[in-house]
Amino acid sequence: MARESKKKKAATKSRALTHYDPAGRVRMVDVSAKPETHRQASANVLVKMKPQTLKKIRNNPKGDPLEISRVAGIAATKRTADLIPLCHPLLLSHIDVRAEFCKNGILITATVRSTGSTGVEMEALTGAAVAALTVYDMCKAVDHEIEITGLKLLYKSGGKSGEFRASK
Repeated sequence: MARESKKKKAATKSRALTHYDPAGRVRMVDVSAKPETHRQASANVLVKMKPQTLKKIRNNPKGDPLEISRVAGIAATKRTADLIPLCHPLLLSHIDVRAEFCKNGILITATVRSTGSTGVEMEALTGAAVAALTVYDMCKAVDHEIEITGLKLLYKSGGKSGEFRASK
């Protein structure tokens, strides 16, 4: 176990911040020489809210209010390169955004797939984040203490760095 931890630390130390040139100026990473591979990433976020707010969402007579957050997450995923200046525009082959009730709020998970020369981690994170912001927007009239917390990459595969799974 200690040996694995040392390897991870060494790998982290040897990696460079790729969005900077040798002079320290920001740049878009040149991925033209990278091979295309199947890539996937999943991210999640928790929208914490009061029990009364959760109850109102669950019992909304006008329909499922989580559905618009899913649609917003999908739309945002497709616009990631417009929102994050150094992200490459990507041809995405699959986007899945799920919003599920849990004990203290709503858990949102976004999964994105593509075949290309750069990863889809930012797309998954963006989709989850915007879906969470949409839940906040729809519920703020009854609860200003909603907290969006724990946005993180859960999984990524493809490319030179291979597979990553977040620790639990």
